[in-house]
Amino acid sequence: MPAPVKKQVHLAAQLPGIHNVTVWSDPRSESQIAIDSFIRLAQTVERGKFDFFFLAEGLRLREHKGQIYDLDIAGRPENLTVLSALAAVTTHLGLAATVNATFNEPYEVARRFATLDRLSAGRAAWNVVTSHDAFTGENFRRGDFLPEADRYTRAAEFLTTARELWDSWSAGALRADAASGEFIAADAGRFAHRGRHFDISGRFTTPPGPQGHPVIIQSGESDAGREFAASDAEVVFSKHNRIDVAREFYRDVKRRLATYGRSPDDLLILPTANAVVADTDEEAAAYAEEISRELVSPQTAIAHLEAVWGRDLSAYDPDGPLPGIEPEDDAHFLKGHSVFRKDRAETARQWRELAEERNLSIRELVIEVGGRQTFVGSPQTVADAIDGYVQSDGADGFVLVPHLTPGGLDDFVDRVVPILQERGVHRDDYYTGTTLRDHLGLATAPRPAAWGGPGRPLRTGHDEKENTV
Repeated sequence: MPAPVKKQVHLAAQLPGIHNVTVWSDPRSESQIAIDSFIRLAQTVERGKFDFFFLAEGLRLREHKGQIYDLDIAGRPENLTVLSALAAVTTHLGLAATVNATFNEPYEVARRFATLDRLSAGRAAWNVVTSHDAFTGENFRRGDFLPEADRYTRAAEFLTTARELWDSWSAGALRADAASGEFIAADAGRFAHRGRHFDISGRFTTPPGPQGHPVIIQSGESDAGREFAASDAEVVFSKHNRIDVAREFYRDVKRRLATYGRSPDDLLILPTANAVVADTDEEAAAYAEEISRELVSPQTAIAHLEAVWGRDLSAYDPDGPLPGIEPEDDAHFLKGHSVFRKDRAETARQWRELAEERNLSIRELVIEVGGRQTFVGSPQTVADAIDGYVQSDGADGFVLVPHLTPGGLDDFVDRVVPILQERGVHRDDYYTGTTLRDHLGLATAPRPAAWGGPGRPLRTGHDEKENTV
């Protein structure tokens, strides 16, 4: 009886621009905004044959007690501009960007992604996110005009409209016929959309890239977010890296696909994760503890606590016990941060129980709930853990977030990836094709624009489907 086919481990990398996951103050860190840093990390993970490189973003500088919250990274350049530059210095690596569907318009976003897909020869991906807060909206003079309950209905219509724009150019619409003098077909780019959130019509200027549509990514954890992922996304980012919770999330999202006529292979689930690699498990554990304390400084620990408690807790010792006072319903302490905005009283209750059970200080607690590294150990230990996670349906792979920029994934690429390749669960080259859809083993877009313009061979989809189950 033949051995069961192993699932492939999909790997991606994220250079974060928000949250305390990069230690910018470490002397080994280099510039957080210079293009050389982005290039070095992107080329490192392409050497490791990762699927894609991802950039997150926030649309407003966060504030803490009315002041700029500068304990984390701030001031990153705009995503699609950076990825367009990376398209010129990479050849296979997918290029994924967060672009907000609440404070943008379908026409401009569809045009920018069509451009990136063409510049990169079919490697673009869009992480579709929404915004809930009037604080961010002030940057766009929209305040809280959109009720939170409507943010996914707008996002769904936004995506539908963008797809209509990409499909407005047929495969043969770009003629460039010197004999007739016809450059494009008469109906090229014609569109009209009438809906609740968008009422637009006209001509779309940009022919789509080789993928037809960029790969669609979604990262919502709510029930509405999971449903949106099941209906429209092709990759889902998850925060679940505890195996039992991850498997439940995996099963829940995958089972929803059938409602929309989709199969489990049509959607990949990739939790974000960190990896700490050293010669031995003991050395890696010591290094991981050092990283955790860098990520959660005393100031960061108090700031996180204040965001949950809604009180000024600056008088408390970060190495002392949690405050005995109850939280207040005041969310102004950390504006522009979505992590602690819901169920804050319940979060405080759970934190207090954990702190009492394990006798944790404030800083130790914040490290425990959000500052621990996911995979820690020797190269063999880390490879075993990642492979086991994927083979047991906890995930389809991981988005790795380095704690140092730009060299934070060097050890993983040089020491863990070869082990995964030897096991046959991670590619040793980009054999399956040149587009991101090829790397991910995803179907071609519903109505592919299977061409690349004058002087470029036409593409119709996969060269060869990746061996995934």
